[in-house]
Amino acid sequence: MKKILFVLLVLSFPILLMAQNNDSVLVQFSGVVVTADSLIPVPFTTVAIKNQWRGTITDFYGFFSFVAAKHDTIEFTAIGFKKARYIIPDTLKQNHYSLIQMMSRDTITLREAVIYPWPTKEQFKSAFMALRVPDDAMSRAQKNLSRHEMASVAKNIKMDGQSNQMYAQNLEQNRLYYAGQLPPNNWLNPIAWMKFISAWKNGDFIQKKDDNSGE
Repeated sequence: MKKILFVLLVLSFPILLMAQNNDSVLVQFSGVVVTADSLIPVPFTTVAIKNQWRGTITDFYGFFSFVAAKHDTIEFTAIGFKKARYIIPDTLKQNHYSLIQMMSRDTITLREAVIYPWPTKEQFKSAFMALRVPDDAMSRAQKNLSRHEMASVAKNIKMDGQSNQMYAQNLEQNRLYYAGQLPPNNWLNPIAWMKFISAWKNGDFIQKKDDNSGE
């Protein structure tokens, strides 16, 4: 019985030693990334082990957590901030470690860039001389207020609320005025024909035609 126990202890010793070494090497590395000036969380920061394809990305609140090893160099990179590095101590007694990493803002001042519309002065001079200067405000106002322009605009303008109301009231008034009888027919009205013939002789229609052509 003692021999069997001794053999089991000898066989299990390497396994226990390996487990002890793993517990002493690997750590749960957690923390939060904030700005150095205002301690605001830096979301979506890349937290990776240097020279290895392992790591994670901080969440919206700047928190991260992943498994690393003691004495690993951790790199923190984020757009708009300087790259930061931290080495996990190899003297840890526990298998977890927390860190508050501060990131300094990286401000890059670019040189002044002057953009010209023409590559050369000769092309600019040629385009400037051929430029058609638009009319001033007074000329544009006179064109917009011309009789022809106003007549064209008036044809396309619909009646407003007041005009619609007056039109509806006139229709209703005519309907009530001729209620129970036929409305008059001007084709048989001698007074209307007399006025038409008199206006025709006086040349009123010719005058109106000339006014319309001038507009």
